[in-house]
Amino acid sequence: MAKNNLHKIQKKLLDLLIKNIDDPLTIREMQDLLDLSSTSVVAYHLSQLEKKGYLKRNPYNPKDYQVLKDAPEKQITYLNLYGLAHCGLIGSILDGNPIDRIPISTRLLSFPSYEAFMVKAKGDSMEPKINEGDFVIARRTDDADSGSIVVCVNEGEALIKKIKKEKDKIILISLNPKYAPFLAGDNFKIEGEVKGVITNKVN
Repeated sequence: MAKNNLHKIQKKLLDLLIKNIDDPLTIREMQDLLDLSSTSVVAYHLSQLEKKGYLKRNPYNPKDYQVLKDAPEKQITYLNLYGLAHCGLIGSILDGNPIDRIPISTRLLSFPSYEAFMVKAKGDSMEPKINEGDFVIARRTDDADSGSIVVCVNEGEALIKKIKKEKDKIILISLNPKYAPFLAGDNFKIEGEVKGVITNKVN
C-alpha cells in the first residue's frame, strides 16, 4: 500500500511507530516528538492509520500496537505478558498494564502477532500440559470451540481452563484430575484461546 493516501502528519507518525515498535511510545511522547498541539490530534491520526489499514491497536492498551503496512519484516515480535490476577466481576485481564513484554519469534505464531498475548501460569490445575510459571501464548478471542483450552475470567478470577459446552452452560475443566470440573458463572468471559506453552523451568 502506498503512503500517498496519508496526511503528512500520518506519514511522520507511521515512521515514528515503526522506529519505536520494540519500545512503544505513549501518546504524550508521540505528541512531543511530532510537536503537535494536543494528544487528541495524535489519537485522531492514529485512528486514521488504523482505518486505512496501516495499524492494528489493542483497545485495552494504547502502547500495544502492530504496524501492518510498510514496516520492515521482523523476525521477532514483543508480546504483552499479563499476570493471572483477580480482575473483579466484570474485569478483564487485558484491561490492566502488562507486567512485561516478551520477545517471541514470529515463526512460533500461526496467526497475526497483533492478536497474541501471554500470561504466566500459576498453580498446578493444568498439569501436565501447563505448569506453574510457564508462559502461555493465547490468541485474543471472546469465543472458542468446546474442548479448547482458554484464558478466561470467571467470577472475577483469571484462569486457564479447558471448556466444555453443554446446551446453555459451560463447564470449566482442569487437566489435573485432582481438581473437579465446575460450571462457569454468569460473569464468565473468554479472553483468548491457548495456542502455545513455553516451559519456564527453574532449576
